[in-house]
Amino acid sequence: MANKGWFNLEAAGGAIPETQFFEGDSAFKFLGLSRTQRLYGFVGCLAVGFILSILGSVVLFLGQLGIFAVLYVMGTIVSLIGTGFLIGFLKQLKLMFKPVRVVASIVFLASIGLVFVGAFVLRNEILCLIFVIIEYLAYTWYTLSYIPYARAAVIKAIGLS
Repeated sequence: MANKGWFNLEAAGGAIPETQFFEGDSAFKFLGLSRTQRLYGFVGCLAVGFILSILGSVVLFLGQLGIFAVLYVMGTIVSLIGTGFLIGFLKQLKLMFKPVRVVASIVFLASIGLVFVGAFVLRNEILCLIFVIIEYLAYTWYTLSYIPYARAAVIKAIGLS
């Protein structure tokens, strides 16, 4: 199958500028993946992560708290790993702990651990769900830090400033 259409980033040549996400610092550079293949890897990880999280949510309604925690957290981690296809794992770790997003990153990573604590140690569905909500909000806040003025717009939209 030929690479045609808008999925073929290589054929676009100069039409698609090299951004910080395709600078060649990919965690998978050693595999010699093209920009298109790396984008597919990123989108694939996002899709798999989303499916795992949804499956975890379904399992929760069936009363399997432990399986929910594992599937939901795996979904989150797989989605986060997907950015390794774009910018590389080491670069992502460095970006996660820049001053602008360090608090969101720490809350996000801590909430991942707390989901497991809520599920396996405390065996409390409500507490586990609270940690999932905190994880989601922290990840959203973390993600917004990459979009110029997005955090300020959200703060203004909810009326905190």
